[in-house]
Amino acid sequence: MARIRAVLFDIDGTLLDSNDAHARAWLDALRGHGKDVPFDLVRTKIGMGGDKLLMQVAGIDHESPEGRLLSERRTAVFKALYLPDLAPLPGGRALVERMRSRGIICAVVTSATGGELADLLREAAVANLFEVIVTSDDADSSKPDPDLVEAALKKLGLGPRDVVMLGDTPYDIAAAARAGVSTIALRSGGWKDRDLEGAIAIYDNPADLLAHIDESPLALGVDDEMPPSRARRVGGRRSPAPMT
Repeated sequence: MARIRAVLFDIDGTLLDSNDAHARAWLDALRGHGKDVPFDLVRTKIGMGGDKLLMQVAGIDHESPEGRLLSERRTAVFKALYLPDLAPLPGGRALVERMRSRGIICAVVTSATGGELADLLREAAVANLFEVIVTSDDADSSKPDPDLVEAALKKLGLGPRDVVMLGDTPYDIAAAARAGVSTIALRSGGWKDRDLEGAIAIYDNPADLLAHIDESPLALGVDDEMPPSRARRVGGRRSPAPMT
């Protein structure tokens, strides 16, 4: 077993109940530019970087004038209409505090921009708890590419087997795996277990992980022999709400 020395926390859908809000903000921005995109399509892309999302849902290069305008509009809509109503996910702050009390370094690894992150951390009630922060500003490519996770490893000065990713989307799992890092997944982002294949364990939300922390990979370490496609299903068994 490799002892866990640091946890890489995603924010949206992991510590903050914000995935639907992000999808709706993108939808509002796209419709404002005459792009009629189904909600379900946008929702399934939340968790990857906005640059990739724009290309996949609307075929728009995020560096183009239209792409830049859409991204700016999305940010403005999100902050004005959706951010004030966001709430932390159950147990989020307590989980980070438990990690810190055990001497585990807590880092943020998110596809959000540095300009957005302060608001997200504040709404998640964890603004003062992270020692290392990595945003889309710190890498050339966003999730599911490994760049953000690799940037976090470099900042931490740790190897892939010394850390674990905590995320809620397939894009977290893919980004971490491509950097050689294992992922603990949460259902709180709205994804089903079959979508989270590759995680070494799956829990309902931060509170569920906290309740089972002594039997989790956070306490036991990462099993080098565990095939990445065979996650241990532990914690609660509640099905996530459908993505509608």
